[in-house]
Amino acid sequence: MPNEPIGPRLRALRQASGRTVASVAADAGLSVPYIANLENGRGNPTTGALDRLATALGTELSIGFTSGATATDVPPGVVKLSRSRRFRTTVTALTEKSGQQEQEVAARLVSACVLIGQALGREAGEHDWWRVLDAVLLMAEHPAH
Repeated sequence: MPNEPIGPRLRALRQASGRTVASVAADAGLSVPYIANLENGRGNPTTGALDRLATALGTELSIGFTSGATATDVPPGVVKLSRSRRFRTTVTALTEKSGQQEQEVAARLVSACVLIGQALGREAGEHDWWRVLDAVLLMAEHPAH
């Protein structure tokens, strides 16, 4: 990912998980100005700081060498979805079923929605996302045996 700005990706992940800079800073053990600067394209974070940010956001840091593949920002439709009451209700239900932390569930659900959007090859609409959330809840409440 040559010269790919990390700030927009970091901001998108934080916003998609419904977090404030202050809450992420507290969980990562970093300062609010440090994270704000990173999101605005200033600063040169260490891999240790990035790893702590990833953990605070319920994701994993992955560093590698690829043949041109780049990370994709969270699309606006998924950010909007992640801020909805229906998304939060789904995350709460999944958290209760799985026993995982709410932040982890929200981050994984956002990641899944990003991948679904990529598979569709287009931006999904609000009702499409509701159907996805309904399907995930149905699978959690009635697993196939």
